[in-house]
Formats: sequence, C-alpha cells, structure tokens
Amino acid sequence: MNERVLSHIEVLIIEDDPRIAEINRRFIEKIDGFTVCAIATNEFEAKLQLDVLRPPLVVLDVYFPDTDGLTLLSFIKQHYPGTDVIMLTAAKEAETVVQAVRAGVFDFIVKPLIFERLRATLEEYARFRRQVTTWQEEQSTVEQSEIDSLLQSAGTGRMAGNGELWAKGIDKVTCDKVLDLLNRRGEVTTGTVGIELGMSRSTARRYLEYLVESGDAHHDQVYGTVGRPERIYRRQRGDA
Repeated sequence: MNERVLSHIEVLIIEDDPRIAEINRRFIEKIDGFTVCAIATNEFEAKLQLDVLRPPLVVLDVYFPDTDGLTLLSFIKQHYPGTDVIMLTAAKEAETVVQAVRAGVFDFIVKPLIFERLRATLEEYARFRRQVTTWQEEQSTVEQSEIDSLLQSAGTGRMAGNGELWAKGIDKVTCDKVLDLLNRRGEVTTGTVGIELGMSRSTARRYLEYLVESGDAHHDQVYGTVGRPERIYRRQRGDA
C-alpha cells in the first residue's frame, strides 16, 4: 500500500488573496496528516502547480480577477481526475453551489472559515482517501456496505451512522455542532445558535427542529411580557 498517500496528503490552495491563502494554509497544517504543497493566486499559477505537483486535494476559491473557480473546477476534473476539490469561498449564490456540487466537489465551505468545520471535512476526506487507496491496491470487488461507506465519506450519501440517509438540507457536521452546543448550554434559541455558529436564524431553526424530530431535543414556548412568544429548545433529560 502507498504509505505516502495514507499518511501525508498534500493540498494546493488556489486563492487570489495572499492573506487569506496564508490563513487557510495555517489552518490546514494544524490538522494531522495534511500539508500545503503550494499556493496559487491566479489561473496561470494554478495550472502550472497542478501540472507540476499533481496534488491529491485542491482547496479552491470562486472569485479571481482573471477567471472563476467553477471554470478551474471544470479544468481540474477534465485534466486531473485523481485530484479532489473542496470549494472554500465567500460565494453563496445558489447556482454556484449547485454547479459545484454537480461538478463533483468533495465539499463546499462558505467563508468566513470556521476551523472546526474545515477539520471535520479534512478528517472525513482522509478516511475517504484511505478507503479509495485500499480498494485500488487490494480489492477487485466491493460489497454494498463498503460502497455506502465510501459515499458517506465522500459526502455523496450524507448517511447517518445507522445507515439512514440524513434529511434533505441537513448536514451531519453542522447538525453535530448544533447538538454539541445544545448539550453544553442545556437550552438554546435560534438566536443563540445563529450567533454562536455563524448561521441565520432560519437555518438554526431547521437544525433545531430536526433535533426535535430525531428525539435529541424538545421545545417549549416561553411567553414574555411584550412581543411574540419565543421557542426554547432544550436537550432531552439524560443527555450529556
């Protein structure tokens, strides 16, 4: 087995802002098993580094003065099919996200970057890479359970640990963060979750309601002296 692939994953950062690229580099290299092999700040540098280094993983922005990330993503998928891509960008346009997902990104992370979100993705990517390497070098056929595991690691299946698909619009990493916050606080509101985790109140409500449906939380209406009643989400009794 290729020990270099399993123990050491090189990452090419393609980001036009050198300051942000450096921050991303520091974050990535804080995670065991990952190192940044180069930084490219424009299309020419990106294509040169891709050709010379052939990195297993690219962290790619969307906005560039001379091109755009979706064009580079298409180029990578066409010319370097063995290179995976994580989009890390301030772009939030629905069409951009849809195109990136359809083109085969491993993940799509929106700035400002939250370190724990990046770490969860890279750790999942490392598991995915190990499994792919094992299949290519040691197995000629695979079972359905192994396929499901690979798709889960790749983010394609979005499957829970019990094998059930996660609800539409629910990301496991984000859901785990919301649940962790709820367990630490004991009770939260959509506003609390939004501020702590950097998401909108509507997104926070979606995840909290999902936790209620899954039995990990319950909610109560709290009536104040003025204005609408506020919904308080509490962890289930007996939860850590």
